[in-house]
Amino acid sequence: MRSTHYGASIGTLAIVGNHLPRKCGIATFTTDLLNSLMAEAPDADCWAIAINDTPEGYPYPTQVRFELNQKNLQDYRLAAEFLNMKQVDTVSLQHEFGIFGGKHGAHILELARNLRMPIITTLHTVLKNPNEIQRSNLREIGRLSDRLVVMSHKARELSQEVYGIPGEKIELVPHGIPDVPFVDPNYYKDQFGVEGRKVILTFGLLSPGKGIEHMIDALPEVVRIHPDAVYVVLGATHPHVKRDQGEAYRYSLQRRARSLGVEDHLIFHNRFVELEELCEFLGAADIYVTPYLNDEQIVSGTLAYALGAGKATISTPYWYAQEMLADGRGRLVPFNNPEALSAEIVGLIDNEVERHAMRKRAYHHCRDMIWKEVARKYLEVLAQVKEERERQPRPVYRAATLQSNPLELPKPKFDHLKRLTDDVGVLQHAKYIVPDRDHGYCTDDNARALIAVLLGQELLPEDDILVELSCVYLGFLLHAYNDSRGRFRNFMSYDRRWLEEQGSEDSHGRALWALGMAVALSKSENLTAVALNLFEKAMPAMNQFESPRTCAFALVGIHAYLRKFSGDAEIKRSREKLAERIFGLFQANASNDWPWIEDIVTYANGKIPHALLLSGQWLQRGEMVEAGLRSLEWLLRIQTDASGHFSPVGNHGWYPKGGEKARFDQQPLEASDMIEACREAYNVTGDERWIKEAQHCFEWFLGRNDVNAPLYDYKTGGCCDGLSADGVNFNQGAESTLAWLLSLLSMQAMRVSLSDGVMNDRLDEIEDRAA
Repeated sequence: MRSTHYGASIGTLAIVGNHLPRKCGIATFTTDLLNSLMAEAPDADCWAIAINDTPEGYPYPTQVRFELNQKNLQDYRLAAEFLNMKQVDTVSLQHEFGIFGGKHGAHILELARNLRMPIITTLHTVLKNPNEIQRSNLREIGRLSDRLVVMSHKARELSQEVYGIPGEKIELVPHGIPDVPFVDPNYYKDQFGVEGRKVILTFGLLSPGKGIEHMIDALPEVVRIHPDAVYVVLGATHPHVKRDQGEAYRYSLQRRARSLGVEDHLIFHNRFVELEELCEFLGAADIYVTPYLNDEQIVSGTLAYALGAGKATISTPYWYAQEMLADGRGRLVPFNNPEALSAEIVGLIDNEVERHAMRKRAYHHCRDMIWKEVARKYLEVLAQVKEERERQPRPVYRAATLQSNPLELPKPKFDHLKRLTDDVGVLQHAKYIVPDRDHGYCTDDNARALIAVLLGQELLPEDDILVELSCVYLGFLLHAYNDSRGRFRNFMSYDRRWLEEQGSEDSHGRALWALGMAVALSKSENLTAVALNLFEKAMPAMNQFESPRTCAFALVGIHAYLRKFSGDAEIKRSREKLAERIFGLFQANASNDWPWIEDIVTYANGKIPHALLLSGQWLQRGEMVEAGLRSLEWLLRIQTDASGHFSPVGNHGWYPKGGEKARFDQQPLEASDMIEACREAYNVTGDERWIKEAQHCFEWFLGRNDVNAPLYDYKTGGCCDGLSADGVNFNQGAESTLAWLLSLLSMQAMRVSLSDGVMNDRLDEIEDRAA
């Protein structure tokens, strides 16, 4: 009998999580939960918000009414606004650290903080030893949620002991399973070609960590005693594993089976199966095995499905298995122990009476876990939370005004950068939006381009084109390095001829900046290895250079490199020397009314305070930090027009001490460097004033400038080359387009930092009150 009375009591429910046809366990769970809730409460309005991990998304069914890009923080805020405007009564959040953007899934906090209705969060992972960010994120989720649903007693225990979540907030609702009949395994065997054989089954998305190699190692002993045994591995390789490693794990398992001589007893079904076929595979299994490698697994949908189908189950003793296989419902074997695994399998095959008794115990135990029963438990929790909230005044939804909303940022668009890029690298110039091949390529722009696409991978859904572009730009830098000189060449003609044996000091510094960022940000060990090797070869030349901007470019790259390899003593010594070089110039030249490193303000000015702030912070040199803040404040002051907008120093005359500041031509790179410096000032001080200053500089691209005209082209994703006395230069070359992209990506990252800072401040307040 369906619980139609729940429809009115829960009203409108939105579930936030992954959703089929995306292939992962959370997507399957979310879809099954939603379908079960709709079946049990047909009068309720239940639908989903889906998280996308690819730019194109998925062909979702109509019950998915909103999609968000997992890496785009702004999408989470828009999703919250959508839910508030729809006047949803309750939100069910499916929480798993890895499915949301930000550090360990911190982006989801932006959605949760902005909701006006009760939140019930289902925890799919509860770590015993989280890092500080993971602990903070989950504690904040606990604070924002009206209830937390866990699927095991161990999860309840850890939620309270490790994360400090009050016990009265926690509900234990088991993992749902399909309602299948208790059948003789022989019924389905013929359709899978295993009739007359003893079938051992493992299913689920394939990835290292599943321990399948240990089951293969156990097979020789099993088939020696039972030659009719066959091991079936059902499931496609996990999409993220396949993207990064291809089918390497599956192939290693196949090689292992051949080397052990059991290839005739192993069947792989390399596909994602629908529920009906999965239940048939489960029906055909005599024994189900989960040989996972470590104990920190708080729930397993595959184990729940197997027990619910009445399978005799053998597992390693991860947390969920310990609970589910207790009281004779299955057998536990030690981790990484094929001998124990084979002994238990042989024992169960030999003892048919015990095997069938185990099956019955498992099947009867799981009757409360079928989706119909799980949905009813969720509906009880939903109705209870909704009733509790109704006793309080309902928060009035008020649309966010411009004052309360941060500056709305365009989504990063790499279309024009792709247009300017060929198989050699990015071309320097364009005639309007058309690539201009007359001027060829340069190391400066390819270095900036490498940084941009690496930052883009941090903030955008998985996009293979960004990986390809990073290879192109890193390949250009690799070719630009002249081993005989120990220097980078800069300019290359379109016919691939280098126009010099060594480039400018600045081009060398920019290349080091990009290589350091590649070491820090690349997700590919291959790219990291190339960047690391080139970085180490190019560093010695920095000892010859005096240009403060060259030193500043290199210092930004060095600090990125040291985020990955903090113990590199030689690079740390180089950092100190370069930082002292810039700081020495500041001490020698700065005065109260001219706090600057030289007697003229020219180009890339923001990189000087940026480098001083980074270096002063990590060298624990307060006077260096102070110099960075003083010079940055002064640069902002002299480059702010009387009307309040950013007006960078023009390159037709610059700004000499005691002279007049050139108004034109204004270059996009000046705004970009100032934004990055303001971002670092915020990181150092925590003062949100610097975010406003960065926004002030960013608006220059959008039309708040001396000619009241935007430089960013929303249609192409490119940026105009600058502002002159005659107006906008409409050519969209590489330097300007990359300055825009670096600025936008820096603003996006700053917004994430601000979001994390709000979370940490709130947690500090809670701890202070508790103390």
